[in-house]
Amino acid sequence: MSYADIIIPFIGGLALFIYGMNIMAEGLQNAAGNRMKQVLEALTQNRLMGIALGALVTAIIQSSSATTVMIVGFVNAGLMNLTQAMSVIMGANIGTTATGWIVSSGEWAKFLEPATLAPLAVMIGVILLITSKSQKKKEISSVIIGFGILFIGISTMSDAVYPLRESALIVEAFSTLGSNPILGILTGAIVTAIIQSSSASQGILLSLAATGVVPVNAAVYIIMGQNIGTCITAILSGIGASKNAKCVGTMHLLFNIVGTIVFSIFAIFYFRQINPAAGDLSINQTMISAIHTLFNIGTTLIMIPLSNVIIHIAMKINGVSEKTLAEKEPVLLHMDERMLETPSIAIDAARKEVVRMGLLAEENLQLSVQALNKKDHEIIEKVKQQENTIDQLCDSISGYLVKLCSLRISQKENDQVISLLNAVSDMERIGDHAENIAELAETMTTEGVTFSQSALDELNEMLQATYSSYSNALKALSENKVSFAEETVRYEAQVDQYERKLRASHINRLSSHECNTQSGICFLDMLTNLERVSDHAMNIAQLVLNEQREDKKYHDETLIANV
Repeated sequence: MSYADIIIPFIGGLALFIYGMNIMAEGLQNAAGNRMKQVLEALTQNRLMGIALGALVTAIIQSSSATTVMIVGFVNAGLMNLTQAMSVIMGANIGTTATGWIVSSGEWAKFLEPATLAPLAVMIGVILLITSKSQKKKEISSVIIGFGILFIGISTMSDAVYPLRESALIVEAFSTLGSNPILGILTGAIVTAIIQSSSASQGILLSLAATGVVPVNAAVYIIMGQNIGTCITAILSGIGASKNAKCVGTMHLLFNIVGTIVFSIFAIFYFRQINPAAGDLSINQTMISAIHTLFNIGTTLIMIPLSNVIIHIAMKINGVSEKTLAEKEPVLLHMDERMLETPSIAIDAARKEVVRMGLLAEENLQLSVQALNKKDHEIIEKVKQQENTIDQLCDSISGYLVKLCSLRISQKENDQVISLLNAVSDMERIGDHAENIAELAETMTTEGVTFSQSALDELNEMLQATYSSYSNALKALSENKVSFAEETVRYEAQVDQYERKLRASHINRLSSHECNTQSGICFLDMLTNLERVSDHAMNIAQLVLNEQREDKKYHDETLIANV
């Protein structure tokens, strides 16, 4: 058999392995995305909790690279500090060993061999995909299909390289890697860095191990190199991020380099002085998974007491100081492009940013009324400056949400993104109305226009109802509670009543010459702006009410399907 007959099927098997792993990870993220979000939100300064959470999230999404990219995004957005990030990185290294145990399952459970399990998994997954009406079941089916394709890929790779067991050249190559730790580590690091996936790199090693040509010592050094190579993704992700976020990739690299140095010294001493014969034995898939797990757990145990030192070194390398950490916050506080790797978390971050924009619009509304009452030019200017910030946020959030819509997300998540887009539009309009009120205040100050006391008393009643309608709409969006949305509906109806009543009474005042024409125009403009604010608040509340109805409908359909 020619090498072309080996290489081509091997590349095809590797492609299937990576594709299956991605499908499985996407399905798991969609199925468990909200739980993953809740887990990450529960992250505290407790180092052991951070390690456990990092391991759990990585085991779910089947990629330590994806986890570290998320961490870079969180740190860049100011949602996570470096101490928390370090804990999650250590946990991610442990969680990534799950892939190896899944693939090597055939070694310790014959009925789970890839050749047997893969076709069954794909068949079950396809049947579930075709027959299911529930979105949740469709997501589960993609997990099963991805699981099967992953196994087909590893079987294809193993079958492709099986003839290499007779190749003296391959045996000699692995023997060289086993006797030369630096070459072994470099091989694992380079291959992993090129394909940017330690799981895929491990899959290659597992398939080669199935042929019996990989000695134990070579596998040990290659595994250590794989852990270094996987850091390339976090380092590349840090390009364009803040100096603080760049520290994440550096910390990940330092963590794995120190672990590799410590365990390489131990491995060299063991294979050369204590038990040289052990290094020449052929390794199997289960042994690779066990060594990978022991290496990552061992490195974590060693690095826990040294984590603050690693953080300090990473900060020095990237020029980060306490002053840098205290720099002005970015325009976007919660969102980061890297979060798009995990759409469910990106949607939650976008919701927080939308609420933040809404709070800025609410503050501007209050400031504009203060400007009207106090005739203060400084407040008017502050309203205008803050309106520019609101417009910038509107553009940035909208662009981010459009990118989310283009990803492979569930129908429910797509509806949530569209709702947020609509909410952003309504909040931007509320900001515009606040600016209109501030400009009214400016006009009245310049031209010496005033309202009568009776007009001011009536206006304050409408103002309170308008504030309450919008405040409850924001709470409804932030906490996803129907009760607040229903309060918005009640206050919006009050605002409409006030608008009709106040417009009629003010026209009567104009008719009886209690107010002049200029103040009358300003008063009516004020009523129009406040009424429009409550209309936009109602739109936001309606989004929450619609979302809750869809959730209830979804759960009811799921319940009926399961009866």
